Amino acid sequence: MPNTLVQEKVAQSIAILNELNIDCWLTFARESAAGIDPVLHLIYGHHVTWQSAFLLFRTGERIAILGRYDADNARNSGAYDEVIGYDQGVSGPLLEVLRRLNPQQIALNYSVNDAHADGLGHGLYLQLLDYFRDTPFTERVISAEPIVIRLRGRKTAVEVERIRQAIRTTFELYNRTYEFADAGMPERQIGAYMHEQMDALGLETSWERASCPAVNAGPDTPIGHLGPGDMRVATGQLLHFDFGLCEEEYCSDIQRVMYFLAEGERQPPAPVQRAFDTVTRAIQAAVDFMRPGVLGYEVDAVARKVITDAGYPEFRYATGHQVGRSAHDGGGVLAPLWERYGDTPRMALEAGQVYAVEPGLFVEGYGYMGIEENVLVTETGAEFLGEPQRELVVK
Repeated sequence: MPNTLVQEKVAQSIAILNELNIDCWLTFARESAAGIDPVLHLIYGHHVTWQSAFLLFRTGERIAILGRYDADNARNSGAYDEVIGYDQGVSGPLLEVLRRLNPQQIALNYSVNDAHADGLGHGLYLQLLDYFRDTPFTERVISAEPIVIRLRGRKTAVEVERIRQAIRTTFELYNRTYEFADAGMPERQIGAYMHEQMDALGLETSWERASCPAVNAGPDTPIGHLGPGDMRVATGQLLHFDFGLCEEEYCSDIQRVMYFLAEGERQPPAPVQRAFDTVTRAIQAAVDFMRPGVLGYEVDAVARKVITDAGYPEFRYATGHQVGRSAHDGGGVLAPLWERYGDTPRMALEAGQVYAVEPGLFVEGYGYMGIEENVLVTETGAEFLGEPQRELVVK
């Protein structure tokens, strides 16, 4: 059955090759059940077993070379004009195609900055260079990083709608969880309830299930990429969530916060409300600043300044990251110019990119105030993909 999304992304790839003036993009893969190249989901839609080559040329040729028993998957996708099946080895047909079309640059999937563009393992890279031995192609190899970053980042209308749907479902699950959660419950019980709701829909978490959701009750629970523990929800404290689910292969990544009123309270205390207002203001400031062409570190600085100008310490992580097939979808980030982010904060925003925007702060004595919204970059600015949290959930 033809795969419309794969067809769209293959066509998009060729447009990107023309934009970058790169002759050929070669995705070389093998036994992907042991570790799939992330781009295969976009340009093929299946795993492979034997060594396989997917060649896209800026002149429009779309050629797939696979083991005989995988070849029909490429034919059925409708994305490739020429599909070559082999029995004994991939090198012969691969070199024949390259000699016939003679590309002056051959982009391969290795990258310093982006894990999603680094799908070609070192051993397979060495094998490919061995196949290229005594040919001019060895000297024509370049990194496919700029291709992959654009391909993953520029979501098609179909991709954006799938992310919207994942967000809608996430909001529905959050609303049920607000009703379920109560003072005295351990974090584990609330996390298990969220898993039950998700499992009933036949969906999966956006990242490792053991830490999705994160459920953080009060000021003494550890914050980070870890799962719910034994800390119990208490009145007069915050309950923080970090959760996303994957629907039709695309993810959401949303954080929400509740406050449980202490005896005699009719509204959250001033420090809690002030923290909530500060974080939501930081998110809005970042979104208002986002538009094609601005750099990631510039957006980060806008959100970070709102937090620090309000007298809070700066958060020790990026303001935002891209969302798509993965909760952390590679490419540019909204982050300070810290070593761990490499060149990714210097990458410009582009229309079609989807970002999670997630500044946060700790409220002494109450817990963590972390809110996260998913945002689409448009031609003229940015828009929320779903209603942002504008009021603290109070119970």
